Amino acid sequence: MYQPPHFREDRLEVQHALIRAQSLGTLVTAGPGGLQANHIPFLVDADGSPHGRLRAHLARANPQLLELAAVEECLVVFQGPQLYISPSLYPTKHEHGKAVPTWNYITVHAWGRPQVIDDVTWLRRQVNDLTTHNEGTRPAPWYVSDAPEEFVAAQLKGIVGIEIPIARIEGKWKVSQNRPAIDKAGVVEGLRGNGGEAEAMAALVAARGMSAP
Repeated sequence: MYQPPHFREDRLEVQHALIRAQSLGTLVTAGPGGLQANHIPFLVDADGSPHGRLRAHLARANPQLLELAAVEECLVVFQGPQLYISPSLYPTKHEHGKAVPTWNYITVHAWGRPQVIDDVTWLRRQVNDLTTHNEGTRPAPWYVSDAPEEFVAAQLKGIVGIEIPIARIEGKWKVSQNRPAIDKAGVVEGLRGNGGEAEAMAALVAARGMSAP
C-alpha cells in the first residue's frame, strides 16, 4: 500500500480498533486458481502473533478454501469511513484556486499465512464469538443458543474456519493531514451536520489535529 509518512498509522491498538468496528474484511488470495476475493466478517484477537490473529469462517462450498490451503500468504483489507472531498471546502481555494478534489479514507491491510480449521468445537466458539461481537449492543441480543441445537449442528457442518496469524499489518488514515490547518477546519465545518460518512469523516479530520500542516 502506498504510504506517504503523514498518512501512516502504525499503532496496533488503533489498527485493531478499526478491524473491530469495521469487521467485514475483503479476503484476497493469489493461488493456483488465480486472484480470488471474498467479503467475510472477521474477529481480531491480540494473541496468536506479535500483530494479533484474525478469525473467520467460510462456506464449505466456497472455492477459495482450496486457495487458502495452497498459498503461503493472503491479504485481508478492512475499510473504514471514506468520502470524496471537494476543493470547495478549502478556504485556500478561494484565495488562489490551487486546489483539486481528493478522497479521504481509512483502511487497514493485514497479511499472514492462513490456516484452514475444520473442527466443530472451534467453529462453535467462532460463531458464538462473532454473534456476541455484533449483537452485544442490541437491547435484546440474539444468541446462537436461541436456535434449535439440531439446526445449529447442521449449520456448522456447512462452514469451515480460518485463522490468520498476522505477519504484517499496515494502517492508512488519509484524512487531510497534508492540508494546512485552515483547510482542515474548512473540511470539518463543511462535513459536520451531514450525517453518515460525512459526520464520521469530519470527526476523523478533527481528531488528527487542527494545528499541524
